[in-house]
Amino acid sequence: MHLHHFRAAGVSVVLDCPPDALPAILHWGPDLGPLGEDALGHLAAELRPRPDQTADSPIRTALVPEARTGWAGTPGLSGHHEGENWSPAFTAVTYEQAGQSVTATATDPHARLGLTVTVELGPSGLLRARAELRNRHESPYTLDALNLVLPVPGHTADVLDQAGRWSKERIPQRRPLTVGTHLRENRRGRTGADAATVLFAATADLGFRRGEAWGLHVGFSGDHRHYAERTATGRTMLGGGELLLPGYIPMPHAHRHQRLEDFLRADAPVKGYWADMPAYLVSLLKAWWGPSAQPDNDFRFGYLPRLTGSHSHYDTVMAQLDGTCKGYLLLGENPAVGSANARMQRLGMAGLDWLVVRDFNLIESATWWRDGPEIETGELSTAEIGTEVFFFPAAAHTEKDGSFTNTNRLLQWHHKAVEPAGDRRSDLWFMYHLGRIIREKLAGSADPMDAPVLDLTWDYPTSGPLAEPDAQAVLAEINGRDAEGRPLSGYDRLRSDGSTACGCWIYCGVYADGVNQAARRKPGAEQDWIAAEWAWAWPANRRLLYNRASARPDGSPWSERKKLVWWDGSAWSGFDVPDFERGKAPDHRPPDGASGVEALSGIDPFIMQGDGKGWLFAPAGVLDGPLPAHYEPQDSPVTNALYGRQRSPARKLYPHVHNRYHPSGGEAGASVYPYVVTTYRLTEHFTAGGMSRSTPYLAELQPEMFCEVSPELAAERGLTHGGWATIITARNAIEARVMVTERMAPLRADGQVVHQIGLPFHFGPNGRARGDAANELSAISLDPSSHIQEVKALSADIRPGRRPRGPALPELVQHYRLRAGITERTGTEA
Repeated sequence: MHLHHFRAAGVSVVLDCPPDALPAILHWGPDLGPLGEDALGHLAAELRPRPDQTADSPIRTALVPEARTGWAGTPGLSGHHEGENWSPAFTAVTYEQAGQSVTATATDPHARLGLTVTVELGPSGLLRARAELRNRHESPYTLDALNLVLPVPGHTADVLDQAGRWSKERIPQRRPLTVGTHLRENRRGRTGADAATVLFAATADLGFRRGEAWGLHVGFSGDHRHYAERTATGRTMLGGGELLLPGYIPMPHAHRHQRLEDFLRADAPVKGYWADMPAYLVSLLKAWWGPSAQPDNDFRFGYLPRLTGSHSHYDTVMAQLDGTCKGYLLLGENPAVGSANARMQRLGMAGLDWLVVRDFNLIESATWWRDGPEIETGELSTAEIGTEVFFFPAAAHTEKDGSFTNTNRLLQWHHKAVEPAGDRRSDLWFMYHLGRIIREKLAGSADPMDAPVLDLTWDYPTSGPLAEPDAQAVLAEINGRDAEGRPLSGYDRLRSDGSTACGCWIYCGVYADGVNQAARRKPGAEQDWIAAEWAWAWPANRRLLYNRASARPDGSPWSERKKLVWWDGSAWSGFDVPDFERGKAPDHRPPDGASGVEALSGIDPFIMQGDGKGWLFAPAGVLDGPLPAHYEPQDSPVTNALYGRQRSPARKLYPHVHNRYHPSGGEAGASVYPYVVTTYRLTEHFTAGGMSRSTPYLAELQPEMFCEVSPELAAERGLTHGGWATIITARNAIEARVMVTERMAPLRADGQVVHQIGLPFHFGPNGRARGDAANELSAISLDPSSHIQEVKALSADIRPGRRPRGPALPELVQHYRLRAGITERTGTEA
């Protein structure tokens, strides 16, 4: 019998948990008293649904109702894989009971979806239910809704909820519970005065002294829905869930596993070197939590924080604006000028309780509250900003030991030349001593919340007058060690049984033999052209990844002149470290059923792929795949000449009053922003310019913000070389010195001439070399797979003269928006 009876505080819940279907609640109401197995079985037989006029067999309504069962009401799960698998069938279900809680783990093998449903009756009689969905399909899953429903008796007659407006909040509403759906939705991203926070189904005689009521609350403070539903047969439900707007939350391979085994089963492939992920992860957990991480506690996998959504930079900005993000740490970043839609970054920081900035200089992200552009326009007032800003001066690389890692994967060690002056400290010093102080304050705590911090390995040696942590000791921990404490020589030595510890598997080997391999500086004249003894490259000091592909299938080099690695008859050898098993011959073929590295044949050079092949067609891992297609940028004056769709349907957007998008191509209003802005870097400046703009020599070479335009565009708009120009988008307007140059040649696209405006992105109002930031103009629009911001190409207008000052600046921007007919929906089509 698959029945569970939970009792608490005068409430009974009877759950039906068959092995081939999702759990369903048979009874949720007054306490039924103690029931034996036979009595519970008889009760369940009476409570289970019977055939009615709508179906030949009983329609069973699970906690997440499924359309495939014949349920004609609101489905619990609504979504699709690019139009397919819209009606999943979760038929393979396993159950786990813990106290007064049951967790059902279900799968749909065809749709390759996984669903976890947990039901719990608390000591107070409160029934809690939650559901989590996982996508293991090669296609992204568009999740439109995930609702949980709870049955209420058919003799309920009324539905009660609350409504209101400002100064008249939470007014009770009561009306008959009739056939159909009573739906309340909140679509503002946060709970307001008019949101339905609770929904009740009640008997007709409900009052202060008598009657019965069943209430539902969705434990989510953003967009959500509550509903009461009664079918024509009298079956009555209360349902609710997060409100997921179409296309808003794609779910590529999403998981929120609580157990190490579940996580590894879902994410570790069967073939290739990624099949060794258990060894990489367990070794990482051992490096972080040392002796505390043991097999019987999942090596402290439970200590790892769980993602509750996207916590990337731009989602954090939105959380600041919503008021849900209260604190912010900026270490070596300057979003006030260096991130897309810089104005939105500053407005977000103005809503924080506290802000910590660590940098070489007082960058714009540390001073916006007193001298930012919004202070001048009157949109912000220093006296009214509640953000408490802490500035910590950072040490330069010449003032600390450490490593540089470049885009060639090369780690090069640098040594401290001088002690940092004044209050400047290294990042390592800051993090180590912050952690040390926190651990001292938590010492002796028995609170489980504090255990992950107290159990951390945090025993790094310090030296010198500032008690600087030993950077090489940190490097040694990242490299990893075996059970005897000896440094590991490579990631192939990592094990999943807890006998090895490694802070990052790709760096395993950088401290092989107890030697700092990143500090090697053997002259080029003393070694071959690969220069394997200059510093160290991850992984395994390999300078070219997948270098087995430099040899033919039989192992001989494709080119004698450019040979890299080859099969010498007994092993792989050559100039570089072979990115292959050294002893695996070219004619090796794996046996049937082989897994991991053993499943790769001798002609499979791409060892991180499950099949060992190079992929031009990507069946998984990219949201705009499997093959790249050309779409115009989010804001573009040009119509897409290759596809009928203008913009990528998979792009990630952030519609907001401060982040309006432009009409594009042939859309009405696109001509208001007729030119293309392209941003770029200058040799003399570095990223957002926080360091280079304060250096006199560099500031002298590139002293102020400028824009590059062609002679044709200068003539068209009346721009003068060396004069001023104002560039305007729907987000903001900036001014820049004009540089007329033939370098910015007009383009011809689909029969029309398109002029370009070149803008360097390093400038801001602070430092010696000053100017408006190019990122004042850009919108927040992200690549769907890597979430890289789209700031290299956008549309804009340009006109001669300096930009307006004070309140006239936002008025100019708003005037352009009105001319273009921009609304909250412009540019947001799926």
